[in-house]
Amino acid sequence: MSPSRCDGLLAKVDFPLYTLQNLTNRHVLVAGGGGASNTGVANGFEIFELSHNGTRFVAEEVMRYETGPNVVMTCSIQNVQNRIYLAAGQESHCQLYKVNVKMVDVAEMRRGSFRAENGLVRRRRTVSENDNISKMEKEKRNHTTDKRMSFEIRPCDSVQTDFAYDPLQRVVTISHDGKLMATGGIDGVVRMWSFPQMQLLFQLYGHIKELDDLDFSPCDHVLASIAKDGKALLWGTSEQAPPVLSLTCQPPNGTKYLFRRCKFGDIEDSDGFRMFTIANPLARSGKQKGLLQLWEPRTGRLVRSVLSAESLSALAVRDDGRFVGVGTMFSGSVDIYIAFSLQRVLHVSRAHGMFVTGLHLTYPWCTLLSYRRGLATASAKRWSYRLNWPDCTNRPE
Repeated sequence: MSPSRCDGLLAKVDFPLYTLQNLTNRHVLVAGGGGASNTGVANGFEIFELSHNGTRFVAEEVMRYETGPNVVMTCSIQNVQNRIYLAAGQESHCQLYKVNVKMVDVAEMRRGSFRAENGLVRRRRTVSENDNISKMEKEKRNHTTDKRMSFEIRPCDSVQTDFAYDPLQRVVTISHDGKLMATGGIDGVVRMWSFPQMQLLFQLYGHIKELDDLDFSPCDHVLASIAKDGKALLWGTSEQAPPVLSLTCQPPNGTKYLFRRCKFGDIEDSDGFRMFTIANPLARSGKQKGLLQLWEPRTGRLVRSVLSAESLSALAVRDDGRFVGVGTMFSGSVDIYIAFSLQRVLHVSRAHGMFVTGLHLTYPWCTLLSYRRGLATASAKRWSYRLNWPDCTNRPE
């Protein structure tokens, strides 16, 4: 195992960040905002292109799309028939966007003259605060006539997905095959939609409090849901039916815990899959120790548990299923574990100044984000950690 390396601050944006998604193999999309109140803090998306200059990772802003008064609390991205779709939670509704790829002149982008037709997208300067690219490299880029990939975000349909007294969509996820979308909100109802048509197929009733997380299994036949009622339920995705399985948090110390996040992951060299959850103590007194648990989702058997030094706020599983990462609630630290054994292989202490609001593992690196509430600013960091592990290039069919 080679040592870890922190490449420092990757990018800053001028609004609080709530979600992070991979757009392509070298582009990430971050989203958030200041809300509907007249605070002067923007709402919307920003897309960054990630690269390595031979010394460290750098990020360059490709575009920005503002969503007016609608803050983006959650989103999911999927490529369907060579088209990129973005489903974003905005208050009580789910807004669908098409993300069109276009090639633009590098010089035009660097002069800041590139604008999309709808006027909401604008090109700005490089945002990485610690970009130490040499003058020679800058001159080389300025004189190039190459084209670069940019994006155009266009709004499509919008549907109401939550019907509580004060409705709010809290989570949305798109299936891996791009045919289904699941949403959850304050009213505690899991709704299954056709995608990208966004027609309601059926509703799943089992929770009595607001939803916290949803995730499709790698085969898309199972949907996991977690809510503030303490339940983790597994549903079939083909029809409206009672949950096929209900999981109960089983802490090793007898303290009552509440599930917070859930994620599925592939099992290497197999057509099976695992399920991971994080949970925090229900009581708020004393030292809070978070819990990372590994489950066998077909039987509901708890396989392994690991206690964290503090409460957990974020959970991610790498695409190949080999590693799982968690972000902490108070210190802003990040831990990465081997998926099958839950052996910790990396601890990044105080990666952020506050709690981690999003975490994403991209092979072979880890990308994470958080925001500083008081300053209404945000930061995204990319931590490089190369492991002496066999490559996993073939996903199970």
